[in-house]
Amino acid sequence: MTERVKQVGPNRYRESYGRYYEDFEVGHIYEHRPGRTMTETDNIQYTLLTMNTHPLHFDAEYCRHTEFGKPLINSTFTLSVVAGMSVSDVSQKAIANLGWSDIKLTAPVFAGDTLWGRTTVLSKTPSASKPDRGVVEFLHEGLNQKGEIVARMRRKGMMMTRPK
Repeated sequence: MTERVKQVGPNRYRESYGRYYEDFEVGHIYEHRPGRTMTETDNIQYTLLTMNTHPLHFDAEYCRHTEFGKPLINSTFTLSVVAGMSVSDVSQKAIANLGWSDIKLTAPVFAGDTLWGRTTVLSKTPSASKPDRGVVEFLHEGLNQKGEIVARMRRKGMMMTRPK
């Protein structure tokens, strides 16, 4: 398991985040905390920042006439929050993200919903050419306060090995 606190001098300690390649085992599940309550302000700012002009994310009157009845949290904001929750535990020591796939938005997210993240290790492969790294494939999932999965995605990351 990753050392979470390292002594760097007399009476001095430094937090350490993330995991090395060796720390991952296929089938392990990591639950990410704290959760994140999605707000209307966050949603509007993110939507405007990314130039997404669909009224489904910021026009309450438009949304009143949709099947949802109110604005939806921008789906890419949801994905960003779910992925971001995993960073301090799963990818703080990553060398690079190699790709995202199989992105699914399985339930709507609204302002006031609280999300939590969960990551499952799907596979790991040591690098054939560089012994200081390996590739780990993850399944990231976002769950709301009801325990419903609202988003899931696969991600491959190039992870550093523990320094010798």
